[in-house]
Amino acid sequence: MNTVGIVDIETTGFLNQGGKIVEIGIVELNISTGDRKVLFDSVVREPGFTDMHTKYPMGWIFQNSDLTYEEVAAAPLLDDLKPEIQDVFDSFFTGITAFNKAFDFGFLRSRGFRIAELPCIMHTATPVLNLPSKGHYKGPKYPNVEEAYHFLTGKKSFVESHRAADDAMHEAEIAFELYKKGFFRF
Repeated sequence: MNTVGIVDIETTGFLNQGGKIVEIGIVELNISTGDRKVLFDSVVREPGFTDMHTKYPMGWIFQNSDLTYEEVAAAPLLDDLKPEIQDVFDSFFTGITAFNKAFDFGFLRSRGFRIAELPCIMHTATPVLNLPSKGHYKGPKYPNVEEAYHFLTGKKSFVESHRAADDAMHEAEIAFELYKKGFFRF
């Protein structure tokens, strides 16, 4: 099969802080043509989500996107959508990836999702972009989505929306550019 899955999630914080998943987007990428299609896009709510998740150290997503607390509070429960999401994950025989896969897959696996993993887009892009290291780290800095997108596509107008499906569409474009240039192996 010539398709891979690209997943992006939005959360209220980090997994080890008790962050909650608030949105999931899954995009299908045809690695032969570069065609992309959204297969799943939904705001979701997890048990225990409260207005506490809008305050520091949580809540980054509400200050950095157009997603609102009210949208999440009214969203379907993640557990109710789990069979549909797992069906989408299971439809990819080649596999699924994400930009900063450890973050997204860490949350998804902790919620019981099974995912056939491909290499991480961010890790694959890191030596290609070869950005100067930050602080005491050795080697190139991990690029953010905008840096990778601008470098690999040459398109400079993109600003990451921090909305799952839109971000996954752009991350799929990054993965395709890496694939075309021979850096990404599926």
